[in-house]
Parts: sequence; structure tokens; C-alpha cells
Amino acid sequence: MRLATRRRFTAAGILGGPLAWTLVFMFVPYAIMFTYSFYTRQFPTMVPDFQFGNYLALFADPQYYQVLLRTIKIAVLVTIAAVALAYPLAYFLVFKVASARLRTALYVAVIVPLWVSYLLRAYTWKTILGSEGVLNSFLVWTGILDQPTDLFLYNQFAMVLTLTYIFVPFCVMPIYASLEKIPASLKEASKDLGVGPFRTFLAVTLPLSVPGILAGATFTFSLTMGDFVAPFLVGGADGALIATVVQSQFGTALNWPLGSALSMVMLFIVLTIITLSDRLERAGRLDLG
Repeated sequence: MRLATRRRFTAAGILGGPLAWTLVFMFVPYAIMFTYSFYTRQFPTMVPDFQFGNYLALFADPQYYQVLLRTIKIAVLVTIAAVALAYPLAYFLVFKVASARLRTALYVAVIVPLWVSYLLRAYTWKTILGSEGVLNSFLVWTGILDQPTDLFLYNQFAMVLTLTYIFVPFCVMPIYASLEKIPASLKEASKDLGVGPFRTFLAVTLPLSVPGILAGATFTFSLTMGDFVAPFLVGGADGALIATVVQSQFGTALNWPLGSALSMVMLFIVLTIITLSDRLERAGRLDLG
């Protein structure tokens, strides 16, 4: 009995710290923001109230749901582009690089940008795409353009390109991990049965790597939904995302109730995507089983 009690106290001590941290720094701020979303703004203060005006304003005012739809569109495009770049790279590292040392070095090279300041990486693309940037200078030097153009910067294309570059490492890591776990014996068995490389990829490699694809896509989509720095640097007039609007509501406009309602909608969308991703992954495991 004493041993069982001691084990329970040990488990409580181990789990107590992380649970307390999660409660204080995650659930409590969410609860406060959720509460604020029902407040009424009476400048310069906020009045406690239970009304849904802040949520209704998101759909009654076209500027808010248009920004929300734009954010979802940009997030989907960035996710597709990131997966399209990350999967071939991860596949090459796992199956085409024979040397373990070289594979590790290349993998580290992929994630090294995560150690660099986010702001610096975003500014890099602003420098490349700007009218005096590397791309314009190259096109003028080759004679393709007579003079620098502003078409490459301050638009949604620049946002998708910049965000894809920033978040690709988050997509590579789970895909790499899922591909690395595929037993080599499965591919060898497929080869012994006379199945070609392409059919082996479709029947064996791709299905077994779906959890990594879903995880990478979920990371990329969620991070893009919450980004407001890159749109500010390279997005221009039509590049505002929902996180940019949230930042302005909490900052310039001082409309915390509306900003809280926007944040709750963002949280709901992200949690929905995470839930769908988890269910798809479980369904895939059952099918493979």
C-alpha cells in the first residue's frame, strides 16, 4: 500500500509541473480572451457584458470575413507549396543519400534556418523581391526587363513565397521522420514480387508517410494562420491577414473585445484542422492495419 501511494505521489509530482504550466500559461489566457470576446467596448474602457455583437460583426462587416477568407486561402496555398517542396526533399534524404553522416548534415542544413531570426528571414525575401533587389537586378542584367519592377513585392504571391520558405522546415521534419520509420524490408518485398518503383511508392511509401504529411500540413497551416509579420513586410495593401487585424485591434484600435472574438474564431479554425488531421491519421492507421 505504501508503495502504491508513493508511486501515485511520484506520478503527481512529475505531471503536476507540466499540468500547472499548461493551465497557467495556456488555458487561463484562453479563458480570459474568451471572456473578453463578450465585452462591450466603451472607449477608453471595456464593459463586462454577455452579448454576441463582436462575433456578429465579423460576418456583418465584409472587411472581416473577406480577410478571414483571404487568410484561409493563403494558408492553404502555403501548405500545398510547403508539402510539395518538403516531401521530395525528405524522400531524397531518406532513400537516396546513402551516407548517414551526409544525410544528417543535409537534414541539419534544412532546419538551420529555424535558428535564424524570423524577422531576418522575412526581410531577406523583401530584399530579394524588391525593386532594387537581387531578382530585379538579375532580370535587368539579362535584358529580360528594361527597368526594375514592383510586381514581385507587396502582393499575395510574395506572401505565399515568403511564408513557404519560412515554414518548409516545419513540414520537412515530420515527413522525414515518417519516411525514416518505413521498414526497408517492405520495399524489398515489393521489389521481390516484381512491383516497379513507382507502384511501390504509391502502394507502400506514400500510405505509410501520410501521418508525416498530415502533421507537416497541420503545422504549416496553423503557423500561417497566426502570422502577421510577413504580411506586413511583403504583403502590401491586399496582404492583410486575420492575425494582422487582431494585432491592430489590440494595438492601434484598442478594441480588445473584437480582437478577442477574432482570436477565438482563429482558434476554432485551427482546432478544427487539428481535429480533422488527427481523425484522418487514425483512419489511415486502421486502413493500413
